[in-house]
Amino acid sequence: MTPLFASVGFAPLLPLWLLTLVGALALVLCGWGVFSRTRGAILRLCSVCVVLLWLAGPQRYHEQRRTLPQTALLVVDQSPSMGLDQRAAIARQAADTLAQTKVDGLNIRTVTVRGNAHDGTKLFDALDQAAADIPPAQFAGAMMVTDGEIADVPTTIPERLRPLLDTNSRATLPLHILLSASKEQKDRKLSVLQAPPYAIAGQSAKLRVQVDDMGPGTQAGTPAELSVRINGEEARSIPVLSGAPQEITVPVTQPGPLLVSLSASPLPGEASQLNNQTVARITGIRDRLKVLLISGTPNQGERVWRRLLKADPSVDLIHFTILRPPEKDDGTPLSDLALIAFPVRELFQEKINQFDLIILDGFENRHILPHSYLENIASFVRRGGGLLLTAGPEFIGPGSLQDTPVGDVLPAHVAPDQSSMLISRFRPTLTDTGRRHPVTASLPGAPKADAQLGSPTAVPGLWGPWYRALHPDSTHGEVLMNGPDNSPLLVLDRVDQGRIALLLSDQIWLWSRGEDGGGPQAELLRRISHWLMKEPELEEEQLTASMTPDALDITRHSIGAPAAAAITLTSPSGQTSTVTLHTSGDEGTQTTHVPITESGIWRISDGTHTTYAASEQDNTPEQTDLRVTATRVADMAKMTGGGVFWLGDTTASMQTPTPKLATSGALHGSNWLAFAQRDAHLVTGRTPIPLLPAPLAMALALMLLFAAWWREGRTR
Repeated sequence: MTPLFASVGFAPLLPLWLLTLVGALALVLCGWGVFSRTRGAILRLCSVCVVLLWLAGPQRYHEQRRTLPQTALLVVDQSPSMGLDQRAAIARQAADTLAQTKVDGLNIRTVTVRGNAHDGTKLFDALDQAAADIPPAQFAGAMMVTDGEIADVPTTIPERLRPLLDTNSRATLPLHILLSASKEQKDRKLSVLQAPPYAIAGQSAKLRVQVDDMGPGTQAGTPAELSVRINGEEARSIPVLSGAPQEITVPVTQPGPLLVSLSASPLPGEASQLNNQTVARITGIRDRLKVLLISGTPNQGERVWRRLLKADPSVDLIHFTILRPPEKDDGTPLSDLALIAFPVRELFQEKINQFDLIILDGFENRHILPHSYLENIASFVRRGGGLLLTAGPEFIGPGSLQDTPVGDVLPAHVAPDQSSMLISRFRPTLTDTGRRHPVTASLPGAPKADAQLGSPTAVPGLWGPWYRALHPDSTHGEVLMNGPDNSPLLVLDRVDQGRIALLLSDQIWLWSRGEDGGGPQAELLRRISHWLMKEPELEEEQLTASMTPDALDITRHSIGAPAAAAITLTSPSGQTSTVTLHTSGDEGTQTTHVPITESGIWRISDGTHTTYAASEQDNTPEQTDLRVTATRVADMAKMTGGGVFWLGDTTASMQTPTPKLATSGALHGSNWLAFAQRDAHLVTGRTPIPLLPAPLAMALALMLLFAAWWREGRTR
């Protein structure tokens, strides 16, 4: 065994206090001798010191040590960006070669990092965690096999790569970077800088985008082409310059989701075109909806309507209540009945087409509106407007609207006699169509399909009761709710381009009062109003689709009971395929789940309805820059003394570098990399060797005494 170094210690033969006492006494006597000019006093003191040093037992310890192997970390990047081209295969081959290389005194430990979809690839975080399990004296450094797209490169050398200076002459441990390509790559990136989530239907939305070129030989101002496609329509091309923001205008033609596919022309020789394209999502919304509410007479439901419509920030409400019909003359001044005159001509002739919805609540036309204005209301519906009527006793009276031109568009007719008025306690129920129609489907507290209709007994889960309804003698359209004796209660219909809804009772306000449990009065009225104003999510026949990163989910909703439907899919590249929908657990709903392999906008059609879907675009650091590059980590490798190696180089001189241990000099070459020898060891034993043997101490002490006597004798 060869000692690495020697250490010194003491094994005193006498107690320390006694040695101290003798030494102090010798020092006093020597001082007295010097003071009294006695020759040889200092030599006698030296003789005593030699004896005291021998009694202190000075020893030299020889340690027997066992050299410990050093550990280097091999951090392998397996993040999503490594799946491009041959990066994964190159990295796997290099990692296997390095892990299987045998180096005396060096162990290589492999750490695999798969990356994070949101935070990017964090190799330095993985290095720090893995190095925490290695004793600092045995940690030799690290190697990283990566494409250089690392999200957590520190600005200073990590603590793990800065050892204590007393364990090694080097100030840092090496970090070697092995890149999975043959050279620095370039890439083009398309970014959406600004896109409004909502836009007014009928207007245009403005987007700000930017094309950036990165890598060797690229520069700002390079011409490029930007392709813009809206909901799968014909694409239009816009010339742009790289490195500069570009503003584009997108028309929003109708309410609902709008998918804007953006694609930049490829850069010659770029690493990947995956980040050359993106999708912006804009939801088209209506401008403030204009609603005209006419209440025939003050009633309990009037407050319900006002509270519902005034609470909606997207609604402009104009409300008039007919306090007194024209034929009634009780002498009350007009100034006491209204602040302004009822603007009949302005509302029903000049500006009627500016409204989206007209609500007639218990309205009885007793010479209030001329025949021509009633025709205007019917024409308003046929041209695309919405009309909602709530009918009570006035509907079978002499001023009933069903006896006017408005009656031509109504979806039900009630015989004008008192037998059509049903006065009894009943609970509204849903029809088979109502359980599938978006207006009434899944209403809170909806009764089950087998609930007893019109039962006077409270049934848990049923809606609260009403006490009056009209019994129509004919209906057309869709009956969503039934009243007493299973008679139609809520009827919806389409008239040419418009829509109309008729509620054959004036007692929906009882639900808002909580009568016997109440009911979803506000939600039902909101849905009816929005269906009349053609909100897309309340359409009876709907085809919707959504995407995950690797699949397309398609849902078709119908108020009928269709058989398995065939759906045609058109991929972003233009290829078509057919899939079949299958009935799900919800009534009237069919779904399917389709794996996909292309990113971009997909077109989905059932022959009648068409929709579009696109996956969420990755804006993570992992996807915004798809190059293999050394720009992020080269400085860190240089600061630690490590090297940068390009694994994809096919020249004979460049292969996977060979690891080794080095005692001095550079730590990397053209095809090798090294880690500094740190002399880590384990002490297995210690052997004491006296530094001052007894014979030598006695001889030296006697010589000093003889010298003192000789010196003293000469003075005489």
